[in-house]
Amino acid sequence: MPAFSAEQVASRLAALPGWQVENGELTRTFRFEDFVAALAFVNLVGEQAEKAGHHPDIDIRYNRVRLALVTHDAGGLTARNFDLATDLDPLA
Repeated sequence: MPAFSAEQVASRLAALPGWQVENGELTRTFRFEDFVAALAFVNLVGEQAEKAGHHPDIDIRYNRVRLALVTHDAGGLTARNFDLATDLDPLA
């Protein structure tokens, strides 16, 4: 799967409010009421990532969870990243 062009990234990003591209990764930080809620979200993300066979980098800081997606073997962002981001949003 080839990496998206800058135009393809911009087009797909427009459909994902709250997500941004940072250092070549598709990222979003989610905020929750407390650590327990943040951890529950991380567990849901893990389940969805396993189903998709594509795993985000996850950084949890008390009530904040930062997700970062990139397709390393393609050398950039691909449909897999945007598709997974779309699937993860409703879990929050």
